[in-house]
Amino acid sequence: MTSLTQWNAVILIEWGRAFHDQYDIIDKHTQSGLELVEKYVKFVKERTEIEQNYAKQLRNLTKKYNPKRGCKEEQECRFSNHQSFLDILNEMNDYAGQRELIAENMMMNICIEITKYLQELKMERKTHLSEAKKAQQSLESTYKQLDCSKKRFEREWREADKAAQYAEKTDQDINATKADVEKAKQQANMRTHIAEECKNDYAAQLQKYNKEQSQFYFSDMPLIFNKLQDMDERRVRKLAQGYVLFSDTERHVMPIIGKCLEGVTKAGTNVNERNDSIALIEQYKSGFERPGDLDFEDYSQGINRASSDSSLGTLGTPKGPLELLGKNRSKPFWLFSKKSKVGCYFPPMKEWIS
Repeated sequence: MTSLTQWNAVILIEWGRAFHDQYDIIDKHTQSGLELVEKYVKFVKERTEIEQNYAKQLRNLTKKYNPKRGCKEEQECRFSNHQSFLDILNEMNDYAGQRELIAENMMMNICIEITKYLQELKMERKTHLSEAKKAQQSLESTYKQLDCSKKRFEREWREADKAAQYAEKTDQDINATKADVEKAKQQANMRTHIAEECKNDYAAQLQKYNKEQSQFYFSDMPLIFNKLQDMDERRVRKLAQGYVLFSDTERHVMPIIGKCLEGVTKAGTNVNERNDSIALIEQYKSGFERPGDLDFEDYSQGINRASSDSSLGTLGTPKGPLELLGKNRSKPFWLFSKKSKVGCYFPPMKEWIS
């Protein structure tokens, strides 16, 4: 019982046995399959365009935010938070390269490869359908010959029957001469002979058609349909491989993309706010000591002021900030002025750290 079920399953799997008279169904099905392949190729092409545009936009973005040579931002790269941002830009540039690689591999391994295979399938399908159409036309031609011989046999047999009836009627007519009877019989015999030939021709044509029809339905068409089935199954298998490649193409670059993202994370963890503060101190500290207290100048001692000033001056009285500036004494002194860097006091780094 099981073997019979398996045998029936084999019969149902074969197109040649299941669809011996369903040429149009197979024609439409195989055409629909090829159209699906074309649709998938078009889908992947549009996906590659998205990847390429995405990669291009990423590259333009990283280029836009990368500092130019000699600019202020480049000088500030000694600070960890600035340098980490540059590292992120570099990682994003590498990330864009991986998106371009995805687009390139999809185009080469899916679009170009499947399109080439699709053209081969189209030619193969066209060949098989042409063979089927040729076999069908041959069978139709044989049937027309059969129908023609059948109609001729029918017509000639009808004429022979009429001739036989006329000969019999003439033979029974007492007014008919012997010559009339003989002539009627000869005409009937001739018609009968022609009808017999037509009958034999019809029988031969019928035998030829039955043989060709059996060949058509039990051999030719099943063989062609099975070839089309094999072609369609290969198409499905190739398309399935294309589906898998769609994900594998991106999966293969995921480790590198993961490293790019790890680089972004590492750039974030490399930021050290304390070191950036120290770097700022090392770059801009002046090295000057903080100024001491200014002495009180007593203008109420009018007479003694000049002698007092000169004597104090010779004794090495500490000079004020304006005197330390020397030639810049006439200019205003601003502690936070950009131009008074030498006049600003910043303690040595050790003092700041302590």
